[in-house]
Parts: sequence; structure tokens; C-alpha cells
Amino acid sequence: MAQVQIAIIVGSLRQDSFNRKLANAITKLAPTEFSFKQVKIDDLPLYNQDDDDHPAQPVKRLKTEILASQGLIFVTPEYNRSIPGVLKNAIDHGSRPYGHSVWAGKPAGVMGISIGSTGTSMAQQHLRNVLAYLDVPTLGQPEVFIQSKEGLFDATGNLEESSNKFLQSWMNKYVAWVKKHAA
Repeated sequence: MAQVQIAIIVGSLRQDSFNRKLANAITKLAPTEFSFKQVKIDDLPLYNQDDDDHPAQPVKRLKTEILASQGLIFVTPEYNRSIPGVLKNAIDHGSRPYGHSVWAGKPAGVMGISIGSTGTSMAQQHLRNVLAYLDVPTLGQPEVFIQSKEGLFDATGNLEESSNKFLQSWMNKYVAWVKKHAA
């Protein structure tokens, strides 16, 4: 099978982000024909419709990387019961101008981690609403709401065994989802 490129969009800019750690850990669970690229979103200007005809270089890069991918994984923290502004900004850039969305038809998975007991459930629900509008087929089950706790990640960034086992089952379903929808 040919290499399957997956774009990972992490909605956190923090250097020691739990969500970036989760994004890095999840890639280790994929089959060898899947490769991953974390898409850089921290340098995107704020979306402004006036710029649609002359997008900044970081916007062009974002769109090129999404178009080159066969699937998406969104790893989002939860800010004030929703998705971070930087993630929404990236989604808005990729969806514009109207009728030229780079997201449409790309199979996606959604997950997140936070210190709260409900993980990132509200952020993920908001993100799923946005993705549905943008015609992004999104894996529904299993949902991944992880609460960060001491010992979740080891010194090399691997997840502890029970979380790793759960995420392996998620990855198996995600791989099947991508193969079904990217064909």
C-alpha cells in the first residue's frame, strides 16, 4: 500500500503542551504505511476575508499541507468550554475563500487531553460541529477525552499502558476510517 499522509493539527501553542505530547504519542501506534506531519499554525495571521485573494505565506503553507494529506487528526485542548482561537483561526483560513475549502472530504479524528475531569469533551463537541459544516467526515467512536495525571507520559513521551491500549484501539479504528473515506 502507498504511504498515507496524515496532517495533525494541535490546538495548543504551549511548548510543553499535553496535547502535543498526545499527538506525538498517537503517531507511534499507527501502521508503517501511515506517516504524520504536525501542521504549524502558530504563525498564521488572524483570518481576514480581505486577504483571501493574496494569502500570507503561512496560509499558503497550511493549505498546501492539508491538501497533500489523506486524513486529519485534530488534537485540541479546551479553553473556556470550546476550541482555542488559534485552532479556529487555522480552520477558518483553510476553509476560505468560500467554496475552496481544503478540509472538505478529508477523514478526521478528534481527541484531546486536559487537567479537567471531563477531558476536552466540550471543545471536541464544538470542533465536531465546525467539521460537520465543512464536510469533514469525522470518526465518532471511540471518543478520546483524556484527563492528564502524574505518570500518564513517561520520560520518552510514551503513554502509560492502559491509555496506550485504549489509544491503540482508537488508532485501529481511525486507520480503517481513513482507508474507507480516502479511497
